[in-house]
Amino acid sequence: MLPASLSALLSAFDLATPLALLLLPLPLLAARLLPTEAAGSSGALRVPASLVPEAASGAGIAARGRRRVLLTWALWSALVVALAGPRLVLPGIALPASGREIMLAMDLSGSMERRDFALDGETVSRLQAVKRVGADFIRRRAGDRIGLVIFADQSFVAASLTFDTASVARALEEATIGLVGRSTGIGDGLGLALRRLDPRDAGTEAGQPAPAGAKVVILLSDGANNAGQTTPRDVAALAREIGVRIYTIALGPRDLANADGEQDVVDTETLRDMAEMSGGKAFRVKTTEDLIAVADAIDALEGGRAKAPPLPLRRDLWPWPAALALACAGLLLATRRQR
Repeated sequence: MLPASLSALLSAFDLATPLALLLLPLPLLAARLLPTEAAGSSGALRVPASLVPEAASGAGIAARGRRRVLLTWALWSALVVALAGPRLVLPGIALPASGREIMLAMDLSGSMERRDFALDGETVSRLQAVKRVGADFIRRRAGDRIGLVIFADQSFVAASLTFDTASVARALEEATIGLVGRSTGIGDGLGLALRRLDPRDAGTEAGQPAPAGAKVVILLSDGANNAGQTTPRDVAALAREIGVRIYTIALGPRDLANADGEQDVVDTETLRDMAEMSGGKAFRVKTTEDLIAVADAIDALEGGRAKAPPLPLRRDLWPWPAALALACAGLLLATRRQR
């Protein structure tokens, strides 16, 4: 019985193109089927054996001939084995994968500078709180493709859909107010996020499309739509048609419906309608604790991450027979020079 380690090694051995081994008998078939050279037809000078002491006995020529035959067969066999692609196929590690595609659409208007949130006992801006909680949420979504759109006067893709959650988190942390203006174009921001979720869009990372119903937009705003060319409700209707859920987060202490002429207000009614139209959910956030709770709630609503089938780890072994073939070729050249 084979040792366990050797048995495991043999079970992991595999050939990428096993049919290449059918080439092994090709030289024998060629020697049998192709016409041989007629005796005396060679143009080489015939030297009497008596003039070559080593040849008189025939021992030297016979030995070199056997070496050449063996080296030729070793060269051919090594080339064929290398062509067959020997490799070791080892079990990989199963990674979490939910198959979801999530676009974050974040308001980067001037009001996000207002310092009415708290982090670690200190008063911070709304944007700072969103960066801290949002980056943590993104890093938790291993196995999803995530992207980031920022919007104000204009909309801009800060990160295309990717499995690299760390890079999207960095893009969020580097977002700066004023980069795309200071107004609030909610409709345009949502529209750009929807375009990035379209499988025909060239900005998405290559890979299998997400299952139906697994495309999500999480939109955060602390204002009312006052810029851009599209209305939020029209874009939300489009999201419903293409099967994209929208989660909206209304950020800030005061609602537009109860504003009484105040400027720093959030249009909770429109954001709620957008979420309901698409089959998503609307959230209201007034403190950092609210924001953390909403991130946890969305993470739970879009949970269900399971282990994907492990990707096998392959270690190619073909360089070894290829190196052997190269060594045999060098020895053959050396024996020819000795003739």
